[in-house]
Amino acid sequence: MPGFTDQREVKVETPFGDPSDPYVVGELEGKTVAFLARHGRGHRISPSELNFRANIYGFKQLGVETIISLSAVGSLKEEHKPLDFVIPDQFVDRTRGRVSTFFGSGLVAHMSFADPVCNRLAKQLHHACHEAGVPAKLGGTYLCMEGPAFSTKAESNLYRSWGMDVIGMTNLQEAKLAREAELCYSTIAMVTDYDCWHPDHDAVTVADIVRNLTHNAENAAKVVAAAVRLLDGADRPCGCGRALEFALITDKKTVPAETYKKLELIVGKYFAE
Repeated sequence: MPGFTDQREVKVETPFGDPSDPYVVGELEGKTVAFLARHGRGHRISPSELNFRANIYGFKQLGVETIISLSAVGSLKEEHKPLDFVIPDQFVDRTRGRVSTFFGSGLVAHMSFADPVCNRLAKQLHHACHEAGVPAKLGGTYLCMEGPAFSTKAESNLYRSWGMDVIGMTNLQEAKLAREAELCYSTIAMVTDYDCWHPDHDAVTVADIVRNLTHNAENAAKVVAAAVRLLDGADRPCGCGRALEFALITDKKTVPAETYKKLELIVGKYFAE
């Protein structure tokens, strides 16, 4: 990525297993940034195989406070054209059997998730898109499907009837875990093509998709640089940093020592209060 300097790889071990890849930590726009290839370099990990907990926990271990998620998606609306960016503010979960919480094993948390992304960060990303000259819409719903196969036409049209905007395979679990880890999280959903509902879908070739992916990656680099430039190091006024304040239900005295040890990085400040 242009301007991403002083890069070094950092391998992180977490109580939840290994992240998808070593993190690449460096400097961008005068700030320290950590990058993770969610599918592993070479795109070797299927969406259903991703260790979402390890990926998010690893960011927390590195001291990250803000996560900008970059994701290729299909469009479920004519208005979201290939090469457009959408910054969703809602998710619908159509996955099956994925682990999307750090809690359990004797420690229960019921976290508010009505607004699943950091609104402050989403607005900054939208502004960054404008600065970078990339067409972007602020708001919309990301439908997270299981995959790895794409939708049937019946499913695609069902999701359109629900009013969904884009469809992808990864971001719902990330958003939930980032909220539990008290990190600011927002998605840049990069449209590569229309989903199979569209009458021109069958005319799209692999070459077309790859060309759009490449173009989107170039635009993403510009947007991320602009977004990092806009982010400040001040206290986060959004409330993401205190997301668990009223969510921890279990009597602290009954939490198993092993469970607390795994989650101390996330919940320790509330046990010390």
